[in-house]
Amino acid sequence: MAFEFIDWTIIGVYLAFTLYIGFRYRGQAGGDLTSFFLGGRKLPWFIAGISMVATTFAADTPLWVTEVVAQHGISGNWLWWNMLAGGMLTTLFFSRLWRRAGVITELEFIELRYSGKPAAVLRGFKSVYMGIFLNGIIIGWVNAALMTILHVFFDIPEQDAFWYTGLAMLLVALYSTLAGLIGVALTDAVQFVIAMVGCIILAYVALDQPEVGGLSGLTEKLPAWRFDFFPHITSGASLSENIGTFSITIGAFLTFTCVQWWASWYPGAEPGGGGYISQRMMSAKNEKHAVLATLFFQVAHYCLRPWPWIIVGLCALVLYPELPLADSGKGFVFVMRDYLPAGLKGLLFVAFLSAYMSTISTQLNWGASYLTNDLYKRFIRKEDTFSTGEEGNRHYVSVARIITLGLVLLSFGVTSMIDSIDQAARFLIECGAGLGLVLILRWYWWRINAWSEVVATVAPLGGWLIANKGLHLDFPESFLLTVGFSTICWIVTTFLTAPDKQEHLQQFYDRVRPGGAWKRFHNSDSGDRPVRIGLLLACWLTATLFTYLLLFTMGALLFKPLTDACGYALIMVGLLLVFLWLAKKARLFSD
Repeated sequence: MAFEFIDWTIIGVYLAFTLYIGFRYRGQAGGDLTSFFLGGRKLPWFIAGISMVATTFAADTPLWVTEVVAQHGISGNWLWWNMLAGGMLTTLFFSRLWRRAGVITELEFIELRYSGKPAAVLRGFKSVYMGIFLNGIIIGWVNAALMTILHVFFDIPEQDAFWYTGLAMLLVALYSTLAGLIGVALTDAVQFVIAMVGCIILAYVALDQPEVGGLSGLTEKLPAWRFDFFPHITSGASLSENIGTFSITIGAFLTFTCVQWWASWYPGAEPGGGGYISQRMMSAKNEKHAVLATLFFQVAHYCLRPWPWIIVGLCALVLYPELPLADSGKGFVFVMRDYLPAGLKGLLFVAFLSAYMSTISTQLNWGASYLTNDLYKRFIRKEDTFSTGEEGNRHYVSVARIITLGLVLLSFGVTSMIDSIDQAARFLIECGAGLGLVLILRWYWWRINAWSEVVATVAPLGGWLIANKGLHLDFPESFLLTVGFSTICWIVTTFLTAPDKQEHLQQFYDRVRPGGAWKRFHNSDSGDRPVRIGLLLACWLTATLFTYLLLFTMGALLFKPLTDACGYALIMVGLLLVFLWLAKKARLFSD
């Protein structure tokens, strides 16, 4: 893909802007760890929410969606659309609690919720496991994806692609170490706008080609099954691997809809919140902004982002009918290469670069927060070793910046091993089945203790070995066995071990005020009663259905008769009104 002067100008202006953000906000990030990792807890909901969406907008995501559309049409997106229920659970049950907890990281929450040595050991172990090992896998994978794009789609030699990726990462490290989360979040907002505008322009250009003939021509040239919104439920033995509407067995369907979203732990969609999602919730101005930020994230993530990608993916099927299925993801960038004029090529390249940089900047800041706050500050150099608080704050911020740069160097080594690391990542995600329920219930049931979470973290490995190596089961049977085995193990452990000390649990309750099974700790004289679980469940159900209806309404406006779009929209408006009424009763949007 040859760039002209105007393309290079656009790329240069964008890179200069990111550096400006880093230098502009370096003073605000240097005060203490709260300023560096949470932006001083001052982010408005729209900045925090957009930052969440931008982080999930990885450089290879549009290519993956294009490949899914080539195999299963629009219905193939249910491979990730099914996770909305878990995301909305985080929004309505946990965003206020994360903000109210007042911790810097989700791992600091472990010792807020649990007491004793098991809690300390769990916090220290997770700081290394998640901050170095898991974070390194994610960064290495994102680096490898950008290298592939540069090499295959932009005709940059493979060795040069490695160094270009390294330069991009060093630029990300520079502004993220200077400005901390405030710099990451602000650049995320700009990067998301650039990425979305670029993809919308690309979709318009693709539709405008004579071979496609606009939306009407697209629907005429492709078979009707390409535009199915819903998968087919079958009685077959496994998920569909053939070209056609996405087909799923009854067992797999029930597993996706009823189990997976709450039982599994996976980066970016942790049950109960976690990772960079909880970091953004904790960085919001107040509880109201935390709820609004996370709600915006769910709506934008599922309803706004995918349709430009889907349109380009469908157009690529018309423009490149001979493209093999194995290479179908390349169709997205082939459209960029072949049909974009000068200037727009630079803009779309910046869009891909923005998607990469927003993900990397978050991973660096998030990983450094664990290693600084939950390992170094907690176990290596504690606060009481400094003569003044100001001296300690400066020291910890300096350490955070050094660790961020260290993660950059680590990621280069991980990137070179990405073939084996990818298999490890798949293994780790599969072995997270069963942990999710503990991460949810630790907020709402006082009897959960640190040993419950330790066992729930380790037991899925045993369940996975039994299901996959011992019984040779396939999904969903293997997944359900792992979840069942893990759940039995941590429940038994919970009742065989002593609960946390009464005083510690009372302090946690007084600070966070969760609902659920905490009645014995509630002070009736305080007048601050937790929201009823039933009311939150009603909010969750209506919000989830509303978001799905908004998704389908937007799709119907593009590809279906107007009557279908009006039908979806009518139900959607009704659900929105019900949700707003329930949210008011639940005080979700109160300060």
